[in-house]
Amino acid sequence: MHPVDGARRALVGSGVALAAAPVWALRSAEPIKLAMIEGLSGAFGNAGEAVWRNLLWAVERVNARGGVRLPGGARPLQLLRLDSKGNTEEALSQLKLAGDQGIGFVLQGNSSAVAAALIDAINKRNEREPAARQLFLNYSAVEPALTQDKCSFWHFRFDAHADMRLEALTEVMRTDSRLRKVYLIGQDYSFGQHVVRQARAMLARKRPDIEIVGEELHPMGRVKDFLPYATKIRASGAQAVLTGNWGNDLTLLVKAVRDLGLAPRFYTFYGNALGVPATLSEAGVGAVVAVAEWHPNVGDAGSAAMVKAFRQRFPDPREDYLHARMQALIEMLAQAIEKARSTEAAAVARALEGLKFDGRAVGVPHRGEMRAADHQFLQPLYVSVMDRAGSGGVAFDVEGSGFGFRTVRRFEVDELAPSMSCRMTRPAA
Repeated sequence: MHPVDGARRALVGSGVALAAAPVWALRSAEPIKLAMIEGLSGAFGNAGEAVWRNLLWAVERVNARGGVRLPGGARPLQLLRLDSKGNTEEALSQLKLAGDQGIGFVLQGNSSAVAAALIDAINKRNEREPAARQLFLNYSAVEPALTQDKCSFWHFRFDAHADMRLEALTEVMRTDSRLRKVYLIGQDYSFGQHVVRQARAMLARKRPDIEIVGEELHPMGRVKDFLPYATKIRASGAQAVLTGNWGNDLTLLVKAVRDLGLAPRFYTFYGNALGVPATLSEAGVGAVVAVAEWHPNVGDAGSAAMVKAFRQRFPDPREDYLHARMQALIEMLAQAIEKARSTEAAAVARALEGLKFDGRAVGVPHRGEMRAADHQFLQPLYVSVMDRAGSGGVAFDVEGSGFGFRTVRRFEVDELAPSMSCRMTRPAA
C-alpha cells in the first residue's frame, strides 16, 4: 500500500473525512495536511459546513494549478474535517488527534472561546514538543484579545477583529442623523460580551445623543424561541438593533423580531447569508446591514468571476456563502510554505509575518497584509445593506433568495488598523 493511501485509510477509520484530492497528486507526493477543527454538527453545523466549502474550494484551486512548490517537488494540500460539535472539550480532543497524525496546520474560527483554548493548547504543545510544532490559522474568531493581550507566535488571524468591524458599523450609524434609540444584544460568551460592551463605548464616543434602550446577553446556541427577546426590543422602542450574533442565533432573532411586525434596522457582523435574507425576504430590504471583508457585489470583474466559479462548484443555493478571507488564508499559507521552502511551523510562521497578499493573479479579488507584530491580517472592510437582486449595485443575490447586498461604504486599511498591545514571545529557533 502507498504510504499516503495508508495514512488516508487510518484517518478515515478514526472518523475523519478527507477532502477529495487529485489521484495523481496523492500518489506522486506526500500531501501537506490541514486540519479544520469546527462545529459541523449541532446548532451551528450550517456555519461550519459553510467554512468547509470555502476552504475546500480554495485547496482545490491551489492543487489544480500544481500544488505547493517545494525543493523536493510540488506537493498538494489536503484538507481534513474534524468535528468539534461546537464545544471546547471536543475541539481540544480533535486537536490532539491532529497532532497524533503529524498535522502541522490547524484551522478554526467559529468561536472565540474555542480559539482561545486551541491557542493555549498549541502554545503548550509547541513548547513541549519542538520537533512536532503546529501553526493555528484563524478565519473568523474575532475577539480582539486573541491578537492583543493573548497574542501568540503560533496564531494568525485572517479576519478583521471585532473592534475593527464595530468601528466600521458604528461609523455608518454615526452618519444616520435620524437614529436615536439602539438595542444591543449578543451571545453570552467572550465574543458576544465584548461586542455589546464595546458597541456601547463606541456609540457613546461617536454619538452621545443615541440612547441605548436595551442591553441583552442570551445563552449561545440554546435559544429556540427568541420571541421574549423580540418583545423586549418592541417595548424599548428601538430604531436599530446591533448584534454580533451568528448562525441560527442570528436567523432566529431576526425572524422573531419580524414576526412581531417590527422594522428596526439590524446592524450585524453576519447578516448577509446563512438564511437571514431568505427569512426576511422583502422586509429586509434596506433594513439589514452587514460588515465583511468582501461581498459578491463589490463591483469588479474579478469578484464577479469568483462568484460564478464558486457557484459552479457549489450550485445548491443553500451552499451559497463565499468568503474572500478564507480564500486568502489558503493562498497565503501556500505562499508562505513556498517562501520558507519548508512545512515546519516556525519557518512558515516567519514567512507569514509581514506577507502581503494580492490575489488577483489567482482569481481572488482581495488584498491585505499580515502584520508581523501581532499576526492580525489588515484588509479593507465593506459595510453593505440588503436590497433586491437586480437593483442598482446588486448583480448577485445570496442563497437563491432574490436578495443581495450593495455597498454602503468601503473602509480602507488605514481607517481601521487597530493599535497594538501584543507582547509576543518568539521561539529561539
